[in-house]
Amino acid sequence: MDIHNWPYIKKSARRKKRLVKKDFDKQLRQLNKKRQELSDQISDLPPVILEKPYQKGWVRLFVLRDDIAQSNKAEFYQALLDKINNPQWHYDRSFKRRKIRKGAYQYYHADKQVLREFHYDVFHGSKLNLSDAEKACFATKEIWNTQFRRWNTIYYIAESWRFVLVIKPYIVYKVRMVDELLERQLSVIDDYIDRNNLQPRIWKLMGGNDNFWYRDYYDQPQHINKLKNQPRYASKEAYLDY
Repeated sequence: MDIHNWPYIKKSARRKKRLVKKDFDKQLRQLNKKRQELSDQISDLPPVILEKPYQKGWVRLFVLRDDIAQSNKAEFYQALLDKINNPQWHYDRSFKRRKIRKGAYQYYHADKQVLREFHYDVFHGSKLNLSDAEKACFATKEIWNTQFRRWNTIYYIAESWRFVLVIKPYIVYKVRMVDELLERQLSVIDDYIDRNNLQPRIWKLMGGNDNFWYRDYYDQPQHINKLKNQPRYASKEAYLDY
């Protein structure tokens, strides 16, 4: 049977509205896929080696202590340090950041820097790739999570005295190659999503209710509409209770 000979089927207003929304969600998925492809292409661009390296601020990081670096286990602790190091960059050698309090009072405060600490899932996951000998160098502590109201197990390095904090000049030897066409296309997509506030909808389409960022944003009390399911004919007291 030829489908062109079928009788005309009239679509209801509700079905038309649903089809328009479904088509728009499909376009959002394609737009997000295109944005991810552009981001991957920009990230995969090869670096450009500079003929004249230059200093760009300072870097603060941990290194092995002199006696540990000269011991027979220097290679082991250096491999461990590469996984737990937490380098920070700053334009000033003092690493002080400006703080502003009430009354426009300003002062400079140096942030404390420590070695990386891991949650249970990250510590036992495959991405960190810790050996059994390296896991034995960690200890555990319990920290109260005020957001989810539960205790979290944190793994931290037990013998932190083996590493010392130093400040070195940050020298730039290579830069990322810039493709103006890719950057312009990505900027157009990002501007469209930000201008129309489409990122929350994209989060829900890509991850559903299990998406952490979407759930964390819209489950906050200030974003919950308590009057959403109240009927229009409800009494005045029902609204005043909220």
